Amino acid sequence: MSVRLARAAGSVVVAAATAVVLVALAVVPFLNPGWIAFEQRRADAAAWTGYTPAQLRTATDAILVDLVLGPAQFDVAVAGEPVLSARERQHLVDVRGVFAGLAAVAFVSVVVVLVAARAWRGGTALWRAVRAGAAALVATILAVGVVGLVAFEAAFEVFHRLFFAGGTYNFDPRSERLVQLFPQQFWFETSLAVGLVILALSLLVIVIARRRLGAARPDARPAPRASLEAVR
Repeated sequence: MSVRLARAAGSVVVAAATAVVLVALAVVPFLNPGWIAFEQRRADAAAWTGYTPAQLRTATDAILVDLVLGPAQFDVAVAGEPVLSARERQHLVDVRGVFAGLAAVAFVSVVVVLVAARAWRGGTALWRAVRAGAAALVATILAVGVVGLVAFEAAFEVFHRLFFAGGTYNFDPRSERLVQLFPQQFWFETSLAVGLVILALSLLVIVIARRRLGAARPDARPAPRASLEAVR
């Protein structure tokens, strides 16, 4: 019984680790200037900020570098004026902390999957757990996506409450640059795109896991040739 419980617990851990890795992989492509510039144009961030296109890129690219590479100063200035207030800079420091936490958990999750793959010799137990993690993530993203489509502001608020202290993430789009640089349309479309990438990666993993499991079934292996004696 203890062996079964240990194996079941291990499967749950591997499934969760698989989901974390998939989420982290899906986020990475959107931390680049190309995507951010594309979405800022769609959300008309230049009009919100009053910046020229060159000034918008200067401000945004500097913020992105501080967010991804550090140091987390977020002290970029445009025309000699700081882009962000102290409160806005502190929020971005908190955001960077969330990204760092996700990166750390993703790294540990990769190690967990690799250790399980070695311990289980890449057998059916591994691929069942991986498939379960990907399938659970698909269900979660679909549920969250439905809520986000009909009540994005509420979902966005809940997300922030989970990761940030109350009152540290509310900004006035009429006067504060952070939400002018990244308007609501930016976050809505980016969240949708991230969700679609998560779904695509998860479905790909499910297909791969099913193929591995199918190849491991006894009835999927070619039948041995009948011996000459049996033929006779």
